[in-house]
Amino acid sequence: MEHTNSNVPRLLLAADRSSAGKTTIATGLMSVLSKEGHTVQPFKVGLDYIDTSYHSEVTGRFSRNLDGYLMDRHAIIETFYHAMRGADIGIIEGVRGLYEGLESLSDVGSTAQIAKMLNCPVILIIDARSITRSTAALVKGYSSFDRRIDIRGVILNKIGSLTHAAKAKKAIEHYTGIEVIGQIPRKDSMHLTMRHLGLVPASEGLKRDGNFRKQLDNIEDAIQSIDVDKVLQIAKSAGKLPRVKPKVFVSSKAGVGNKKRVHIGVACDEAFNFYYRDLFDLFSLNGTKTIPFSPLHDKEIPEVDGLYIGGGYPEIFADELERNSSMRDSIASHAQADLPVFAECGGLMYLTESLTYDGRSSKMVGVIPANADMANKRVIGYVAGTTVCNNILGQKGTKFRGHEFHYSELTGLGNKPQFAFQLQKGTGISDGRDGVQVGQTLASFTHFHPLSYPNLAANFARSCAKFTDRTAHSKRSP
Repeated sequence: MEHTNSNVPRLLLAADRSSAGKTTIATGLMSVLSKEGHTVQPFKVGLDYIDTSYHSEVTGRFSRNLDGYLMDRHAIIETFYHAMRGADIGIIEGVRGLYEGLESLSDVGSTAQIAKMLNCPVILIIDARSITRSTAALVKGYSSFDRRIDIRGVILNKIGSLTHAAKAKKAIEHYTGIEVIGQIPRKDSMHLTMRHLGLVPASEGLKRDGNFRKQLDNIEDAIQSIDVDKVLQIAKSAGKLPRVKPKVFVSSKAGVGNKKRVHIGVACDEAFNFYYRDLFDLFSLNGTKTIPFSPLHDKEIPEVDGLYIGGGYPEIFADELERNSSMRDSIASHAQADLPVFAECGGLMYLTESLTYDGRSSKMVGVIPANADMANKRVIGYVAGTTVCNNILGQKGTKFRGHEFHYSELTGLGNKPQFAFQLQKGTGISDGRDGVQVGQTLASFTHFHPLSYPNLAANFARSCAKFTDRTAHSKRSP
């Protein structure tokens, strides 16, 4: 059914630079609005798994990613409408600085690109540490750089004193005419716990940090200076959003081609939690049910037709993953029996023979004949590639886009490994090749968003259905 609510209230929280406080302010604002009775739908520009976990925790709704490199304009708008069902306001957290993107002379992959696609007013967060009058120059430059960006308010973060706040506010409003709607004090309580890939995921913090909930409460308290009524007014002033006919989030009458509903086990715990919610929606629309399981805490995988092991932090939990030998054996034995297994980045590391981190080597599942080593070199960026053979995710010749973000590398990969992907952009596992295959197991450093890899969910579900059909046939055969 075509979407019709083109006047949905929405706003975008952008910043003048990275580490200006977008996630803490966005999380706090979402929490306040939710507690006031609003049904807040959160979004994140870019391909971040961790910031979205904070959004989801405080709103009770899955945060969605919007990326202008991986997704075209139609997909961005359709995803927004799809996510907004049942919500009364959309809050989008930007990425990096407002205009930072893939290229120097275009806004592809930037927060600004999403603001224009969604005809969305912007609230600009300024890192005001040690500057007062200069904040006006920043706001004036950001507002005039691209006149199609509608900056409707400013939040000053990391304010040192009331005098500091008053001077900066006066300068901004005098020189730019844009209202300052919040002034956040410089406090240690506003700092969320970080590690090498960014913030600690909310799911891990809630389970393993006794002070985590208090930290979220402190953030909510710290943003009380923000004029929430003004925020709502700005959101309600958003222009009309173009209507689009859904072509991705639609039910498949054909399903996946078998009579039995396909069940896919999804690794989900403190070690593995990097997933895009849109993929699960597409699984469901194809008649596929996902069943969560924990490589850390469960003894074996559930009764399923395939496995999906996403990214995360297996290196942080390597000792616990090693100790859970029954789970490792369960995954290995099913993979050796050709149960389709799809793994991304952290999942790839878990499927290797061993994982070395901080000088210690831990045994892993052993399906992939290689070792995962945490290296000092950070690999981060977009990926573009082509499938070079038929595989559990699709046919040879399929083009896709994705991203990679890791410090690990594979070593000791056996002779002539079979790769499913050739990358035209990105690093992959080895020399631009990615997606190592062993039987019906496919594991890659590339992370995929379902709207950038055509029919990924349906193709994987079909591979799982074929496995189920083969298994049922073999049981019936004499």
